[in-house]
Amino acid sequence: MKNQWITFFSGRVLVKVNGKGIERFLNRMAHSGLSIWTVKRNKKGEVFFYIAFPDLNKLRFAARKSDCSVYLIKGEGLPFLWKRTIKNSGFLFGLVIFFLIILFLSNVTWGIQIKGADPATEHKIKEELKELGIVVGSMHLFAEKPDIIQRKLTDQIDNITWVGVELKGTTYHFQVVQKNEPEKSKPEGSRHLIASKKAVIANMFVEKGKTVVKVNQYVEKGQLLVSGTIGNDENPQNVIAKGKIWGLTWYNTKVEFPLDSEFEVLSGEEKRKYSLKIGKISIPIWGFAKADYQQYETETEDNDIFFLGKRLPVKFSEKTIREKEVMNRNLSKKEAIDAAKLLARRDLEMKIPSDARLDKEIILQEAVENGKVKLSINFQVIENIAVEKPIIQGD
Repeated sequence: MKNQWITFFSGRVLVKVNGKGIERFLNRMAHSGLSIWTVKRNKKGEVFFYIAFPDLNKLRFAARKSDCSVYLIKGEGLPFLWKRTIKNSGFLFGLVIFFLIILFLSNVTWGIQIKGADPATEHKIKEELKELGIVVGSMHLFAEKPDIIQRKLTDQIDNITWVGVELKGTTYHFQVVQKNEPEKSKPEGSRHLIASKKAVIANMFVEKGKTVVKVNQYVEKGQLLVSGTIGNDENPQNVIAKGKIWGLTWYNTKVEFPLDSEFEVLSGEEKRKYSLKIGKISIPIWGFAKADYQQYETETEDNDIFFLGKRLPVKFSEKTIREKEVMNRNLSKKEAIDAAKLLARRDLEMKIPSDARLDKEIILQEAVENGKVKLSINFQVIENIAVEKPIIQGD
């Protein structure tokens, strides 16, 4: 018996033979090398058998020299299936187009629902979503993933503490938790202003209270700057001292910077490959060119595909291959010192208050050891050193 898969791909034909000399006809075919299988005879004496589709011409030649009548009943296998498909191509084409339209519409954003936000915050969220390309009518197949959207919204909008992002079918659902900022209560009771750290007074602006220090005066941490007690000895009055006392303070930073180093940069050349993923199987659909980069980095993003609101077990995968180059940087001692100073300033900016400013920098120690520049820098900063202290009875 012929292998069913082989005959399916090559095609097979069911043949009916009746008349005189059927046995001689079958023997003639066997001698001529024709292969037949599943031979059956019915009650009427008719014989049915299968023959390979490519052997039909040999069958016709053998039938001319016989007294039998030969009928081709039906064709089976891929060639006949393809022929019937071509015959019904209009219906098949319409079915494919219908499926593609439904698939496309199932991956388009048709709704954005935001809950838990006041109108002003909801407007801000919608504006941020526009920046991210998430609007009604956009394809969420190419949009950022929900966790990335969540992080960006939380970073960009100040008055929300958390936002849940969920894609259900063709609708994005956002659940917002806003910050409940209580009204800042005014401090109860009278207050002094004292120094938060040792400094030299550089400037002062006192709104209320009695100043007890002068410009260019050195003060220690905890020293009284502005008294909340005003009036005279006979009629003292305690108030909440207000003002800003700007003082010169000092920060020391130690930093190292190499003279020679290697670092990687992106050249700007990249290739993109698109594929469909079914489980662990990846089927390429675009971007077949090979990325002939000596060094590169790869970024892969998998996006879910939906059909009528259901997530399909198929993912649309986008792989970006970016070329990298290794650069050698050789700095002179002066260049390395300048780079080390810049690094030290950035470190200082993370330590000082946002309203403070750098006044002066002094290099205390400078050395070159083991291919590195080592610096010890003192930064002089002008910052507000005044902090409140409650007035205790007897002060």
